[in-house]
Amino acid sequence: MAAIAVQAPPTPAPVAPRRRGRGLEKVNPLVYVVAWLLVGVCVGPVAYIILGGLRTNSQITANPSGFPSTWEFGNYADVLSSSLFWQQAANSAICGVATTIGVVILGVMASFVLARYQFAGRGAMYSLFAAGLMFPMTVAITPLYIMIKSLGLMNTLAGIILPQIAFALPTTIIILVPFLRAIPKELEEAAAIDGASRLGFFFRMVVPLSVPGVVTVGILAFVASWNSYMLPLFILNDETSYTLPLGVQSFASQYSVDTARVLAFTSLSMIPALVFFSLFERRIVGGLTGAVKG
Repeated sequence: MAAIAVQAPPTPAPVAPRRRGRGLEKVNPLVYVVAWLLVGVCVGPVAYIILGGLRTNSQITANPSGFPSTWEFGNYADVLSSSLFWQQAANSAICGVATTIGVVILGVMASFVLARYQFAGRGAMYSLFAAGLMFPMTVAITPLYIMIKSLGLMNTLAGIILPQIAFALPTTIIILVPFLRAIPKELEEAAAIDGASRLGFFFRMVVPLSVPGVVTVGILAFVASWNSYMLPLFILNDETSYTLPLGVQSFASQYSVDTARVLAFTSLSMIPALVFFSLFERRIVGGLTGAVKG
């Protein structure tokens, strides 16, 4: 009787041990060093100004880069008790809020048309807005000054708000068009079947879906308006109508000897923009990321 050969089952290949943190890449320590250096370069001047307002002039003269030996809160109290500071802060707030509202409303409407409709000259119009990014306000400050003067808007907040809206629209449209273009056309067709008009679809569907992009452009417009210096310098000539950047310059010229009070005024004028930007930092990054993906 012939023997039957039994074939042994194949031996499975050895499985390599699973590494922990397989998806994590090893980061070069030099990256952290460079990152901390950049953080120090950005935060250092801000911290110096804030701490400088908590020192006396004698302390600043003796040790310009030192910490306060005795905390002097009177500098900040003197600035906060000034009605001129609050007037200038109110002017900055009015310009920032009005600019933000104008940029958001006009930007969303223009972006909706450029993103959702096909018409002759659509690409040229989008390219025109994109080309606006290459022309900062400083380039057009002279013709802008002549135009505002001819319109009778000199020394008014409207002469600041309207140009800021115009120069913020290119960035707004570049960010919002990808958001609105990414909305599925099937959603618009379903809304039309349900009886929604184009305006109904815009207000009920487009605006809620584009909230991340709207928040991003709104924050950028507000911070840019709050920090605007060149345009108010040419348009405003009354101290009571100054915005805070101009107020800092005027205060520094008036109290040039009192360095501690100047630093206190400067820190109080920039803290609102820093706090506002820090609170909505994630929304800004998320909005820009969505715009790139779109």
